[in-house]
Amino acid sequence: MPVPRRALIAITSAHAPLYPDGGETGLFITEALHPFEGLRKAGFEVDLVSETGEYFVDALSKNKPWISDEDLAVFEDHSSEFRSKLDKLNKPSDIDASKYGIFFASAGHASLIDYPEATGLQEIAAKIYENGGIASAVCHGGAIFPGVKGADGKSIINGREVTGFTTQGEEEEGVLDTINSWNRPTIEASAADAGAKYIAPPGPWASFTHTDGRIVTGANPMSAIAVTEAIIKAFEAL
Repeated sequence: MPVPRRALIAITSAHAPLYPDGGETGLFITEALHPFEGLRKAGFEVDLVSETGEYFVDALSKNKPWISDEDLAVFEDHSSEFRSKLDKLNKPSDIDASKYGIFFASAGHASLIDYPEATGLQEIAAKIYENGGIASAVCHGGAIFPGVKGADGKSIINGREVTGFTTQGEEEEGVLDTINSWNRPTIEASAADAGAKYIAPPGPWASFTHTDGRIVTGANPMSAIAVTEAIIKAFEAL
């Protein structure tokens, strides 16, 4: 049975103060928008889902250089396909995992807060992967993988290679203490805890992706387009 040409993008439901000016973390816009647009252009149907059906926007992600005028216009246009689906966000109970061939965890630091306990999203990701589909993430989205279990009860990234946001990047941003206060591991630490080998990008902000079979990961916001291309390539190889 062919894997459905349909993708599901997970969105973080969490938010918390992160930045020096008091701005909160939440969904990093381009980490969902760029994959959404890339997958749509490649002929995939694309839906959005969060654990609670809610989302909050990362304050930094609405500002240059993290978003272009064009991308911000799409986000702010409530009639655009992306924003209209974001405004009517699905919950896990709305989703039939058998209809999807790709699970993609978009990010924002807030993903570190809710993805580790987002059992609804984790179960959907596990079913899509079990059915022969792609499991993918960018930046902090990999925080979901330790809870995505295979039939053996282990994380689907156990014994696999993955990338994601570097601990060095957390240190450079000055947010490592905040992450620790959330009692959450960095992406490097959570990958190790799940039995995966972490593959570091050339630098914290370099566009970088890594594919290991049906596991496709990207390192940071600058990798959102490249990881989408890698996801499509992996899907076409199924």
